[in-house]
Amino acid sequence: MIETHPLIAMIHAVPAGARIAQSAFAEEFPEARVWNLLDDRLLEDARTVGGLDGALRRRMLRLIAHAADGGARGLLLTCSSYGEVVDTARTLWGIPVLKSDEAMFRAALAGSYDRLAVVASTPPAVPAAVAQLESLAAEVRLDNPVQIKTALSEEAAVADSPEAAARHLADALHAAGAAEAQAVLLAQYSLTPAGGALADLLGVPVLDGAGAAARELRTMLLGDLAQTAAVS
Repeated sequence: MIETHPLIAMIHAVPAGARIAQSAFAEEFPEARVWNLLDDRLLEDARTVGGLDGALRRRMLRLIAHAADGGARGLLLTCSSYGEVVDTARTLWGIPVLKSDEAMFRAALAGSYDRLAVVASTPPAVPAAVAQLESLAAEVRLDNPVQIKTALSEEAAVADSPEAAARHLADALHAAGAAEAQAVLLAQYSLTPAGGALADLLGVPVLDGAGAAARELRTMLLGDLAQTAAVS
């Protein structure tokens, strides 16, 4: 029997990611009951040790265990830095566990795009996103390779409005020769508010991780109910 109001746990490393994910789920998966778990030391501790060590991996897995034991029917990690623990979590718990941008990458690769751009406002987000996108592309696009270009705008991180952030991102994409992409992927949840303005500036679709994750979990957990609602 399908649970019509499943409990979805989201593990956040920054409050901004929590707000954006909640907004996306309210719009894309309104049936979900959202449970937010915030550990605002995760990123700082990872920077201190130079990445994910055994202690940090175990800490994240304990948070996932807490969510699963608490009745979560699906789980989303909104911080891309901790995506690598998802593979382990999937072997330990029988619930859908998504990396922050996994659904967005799958949606992009499932489309007809063969030129994609990845844009970020912090340097570590670029290689992390590209590595995951290339890994998925190798699995699902063997006969139709995708060209990936990247752009970085640290100015977008301190912009005073989504519109200003979008202008910085567009400038960075143009400077990197990535503005001719058929779709742009936002490598951080914090850039989601700029997505609409960026799409207007570039004239191409701009995909964000939070909305894509909400849609994918809704389809996974509600199945035919989600499909029926989408066409009604």
